[in-house]
Amino acid sequence: MDDRGWLELACDLAKLCPPSDTAFSVGAVIVGPDGREIARGFSREHDPHDHAEEAALAKTHGGLTGATIYSSLEPCGHRASRPRPCAELIVASGARRVVFAWREPQLFAAGTGAETLEAAGVELLELPALADRAREPNAHLL
Repeated sequence: MDDRGWLELACDLAKLCPPSDTAFSVGAVIVGPDGREIARGFSREHDPHDHAEEAALAKTHGGLTGATIYSSLEPCGHRASRPRPCAELIVASGARRVVFAWREPQLFAAGTGAETLEAAGVELLELPALADRAREPNAHLL
């Protein structure tokens, strides 16, 4: 599967999120350098405060060097519910590439995840052609 296909899967996972009036519905997939899926997750998968990237990362056992994380929404750079935002968790995981569809709107927090990732040397690819698909499960917030 290519970047678009993996990101489409992440967008589909966002539709599995329990609805919330205070958080975005996001899906994430982690793919190894060999092109195989390592883990997937979605917002509020096991806990009301789970973010998609965080849920996917929790299913791994480290060793994500060279991995790509596909997220329907730009990984968060700030959060109130947990000590570390997703961008920091991604940097710490060793993943070196993030592909996302939609920049985080400044509805709940400033969208600074992309800047955090870039500053740490993580390669970013934004595929805005899939932004409408990422916004779909969040229509009630917009």
